[in-house]
Amino acid sequence: MTSTPIADEVSAPHAGRPESAYSREQVALAILPRPDLSGRIGQPFPDAALLDVHREPTSLAAAAAGSPIVVVLYRGAWCPYCNVALRVYQQQLVEPLAARGIRLVAISPQHPDGSLTMQEKHALTFTVLSDPGNRIAEDLGVVTQPGDESRALQLENGLDVAATNADGTPRLPMPTTAILDADGVLRWIEARPDHTTRTEPAEVLAQLDALGL
Repeated sequence: MTSTPIADEVSAPHAGRPESAYSREQVALAILPRPDLSGRIGQPFPDAALLDVHREPTSLAAAAAGSPIVVVLYRGAWCPYCNVALRVYQQQLVEPLAARGIRLVAISPQHPDGSLTMQEKHALTFTVLSDPGNRIAEDLGVVTQPGDESRALQLENGLDVAATNADGTPRLPMPTTAILDADGVLRWIEARPDHTTRTEPAEVLAQLDALGL
């Protein structure tokens, strides 16, 4: 199977599209520096009262079950970039991670129904959880929300992000990827202000190699 980078899958459908509030916001986001989370390395990763796809209470520690994990914070099932990323992670990351004894966990602020939709739509075999209130993203300092112009256009097109989120707000995590060891200690992390980009599977595997995991 050919491994297509997430960046290629995301950019192809949008080439040549006219300028919009979305594209103007994306241009602005693309020049923002990534949050410096280096001070969090070596510290316990934040956990929260999470919900699984069946609305049952759980936590990141429970999902890890004593194994190292790769944690992905994503925006929601409505986000086309998230759909591409999680589908590619299923295709290109799940098996290589399993071979290393590492689990993959994806977390968003959406209602558990949205998590279930994402899981079923792409036949995801990894854990997909809901973090009502963005508690983990809040702790990391990677919470954002659509600009006023983009928010108005979303509503005009029938998308109410606040209604999809469990806390009823439009607040969203920056796309974030983190590697935790078996003790839940953060070993590597990157957050991207530009929500049209994602950490590539090859980068995750390279970081795991560098960490000896």
